[in-house]
Amino acid sequence: MAEFKFTYFDIDGGRGEVTRIALHAAGAEFQDNRLSFAEFSEQRGALRFNAVPTFEIDGEQFSQSDAISRYVGRLANLYPADRLQALYCDEVLGAYEDLTHFVVRTFGLEGDRLKEARQQLLDGKMTVYLTALEKLLARGGGEYFADQQLTIADLRSFVQVRSLLAGVLDHIPADFVRSVAPELADHHDRIAQAACVVAYYRSRQPGSP
Repeated sequence: MAEFKFTYFDIDGGRGEVTRIALHAAGAEFQDNRLSFAEFSEQRGALRFNAVPTFEIDGEQFSQSDAISRYVGRLANLYPADRLQALYCDEVLGAYEDLTHFVVRTFGLEGDRLKEARQQLLDGKMTVYLTALEKLLARGGGEYFADQQLTIADLRSFVQVRSLLAGVLDHIPADFVRSVAPELADHHDRIAQAACVVAYYRSRQPGSP
């Protein structure tokens, strides 16, 4: 059995969460290397592209969150074998990555500049992407994005929508997703009850083995 090491920030969420859930679902033993932001600053020079997440297989380091999640998704039977269904899955991953980039561009802004930038997101890219993703969910049948079953596309949507619903971003209302793309919010609620998701977050509770 290969030795796995996954390195990402010590948070529940972000680009690394899909891989962590999928590794847990696969029953894979791995070193969950969680970095504080200070530790990341110290170690980033040794990381490919100076970024996380990274994934090591027998000591060989790999990068790019979607590539990593696809690899681990296959281990956990959470990535489609059918080429068209895989394309459906990948389109969702790419769309959420694009949306993440637009949100990240507002980080570091303060005061009125932040408020204005976030309002532009709400009026523009965020509405465009969330409504389009809702249509991709409908294309997949309404319950899942691809393959008529849980895939890493569903996990990526769950993680990103979970953050938006939590209202952790200033000037992004917690009810925004439900107002512009209610089916995505309902999808989040269903995926939150998926066995592998429930098991993963239970494992994150204090005292869990």
